[in-house]
Amino acid sequence: MNYQHILYSLTGTIARVTLNRPEKLNAFNTAMHLELGDALVRTRAANARVLLLSGAGRGFCAGQDLDERDLSPGAPAPDLGHGLETHYNPLVLSLRSLPMPVICAVNGVAAGAGASVALACDIVLAARSASFIQAFCKLGLVPDAGSTHYLPRLVGTARAMGLSLLGDKLPAEQAERWGLIWKCLPDDELMAEAERLAAHFSTAPTKGLARTKQAIYASADNTLEQQLDLECAYQRDIGLGHDYREGVNAFKDKRPARFSGD
Repeated sequence: MNYQHILYSLTGTIARVTLNRPEKLNAFNTAMHLELGDALVRTRAANARVLLLSGAGRGFCAGQDLDERDLSPGAPAPDLGHGLETHYNPLVLSLRSLPMPVICAVNGVAAGAGASVALACDIVLAARSASFIQAFCKLGLVPDAGSTHYLPRLVGTARAMGLSLLGDKLPAEQAERWGLIWKCLPDDELMAEAERLAAHFSTAPTKGLARTKQAIYASADNTLEQQLDLECAYQRDIGLGHDYREGVNAFKDKRPARFSGD
């Protein structure tokens, strides 16, 4: 597939995707959904060990491109659920299920579904000038693409309610203090830190990290007993691989580990 709405590269084991509709603040249209979905399939098939997601221009993603919605008098009412089932929900699930760390670098506004997509990633970095907006209420809608799942778990019910019912802009520094994101950085340091993390994860024990993210995401719905069983199953699986043996031997030899990702 030739990409026109995203930029994609695979350098070594680092996959990079940049949303590339800067004139629309990288708002999603159908074509960009299809391209991004294809890029994630390519990333998985290429056995990449980390994915870095970012946005071109002055914003990360403004959510849905409303120019795709015909709400003129006489136009049929849109089936918004179809768009979620067809595009957004598979995108969020694909990001969450990638067997590698997914870094998101938020360089400007992340609004509506744009915020949802950012929060679907494993480690979210944001420039100090960036912000997160649950803009759905301003359109009479319900937060979607996972926002009603992420927000109460990350910031608690009271803050999730305030953000969702008021639609106020949440500055990146506040988002970091509330635990919504991993780190807020000066604008001119954002991509350097994102690339540093990508380089780190490109040589890390990828399978162990993939199991770690799976275990953490499963924990909210598991009892302690279920989580202990899951940890046991994952440790048993990982213990059979190369990287555990390499990590232990490197520790004993007092040398850097050379992880293969297996």
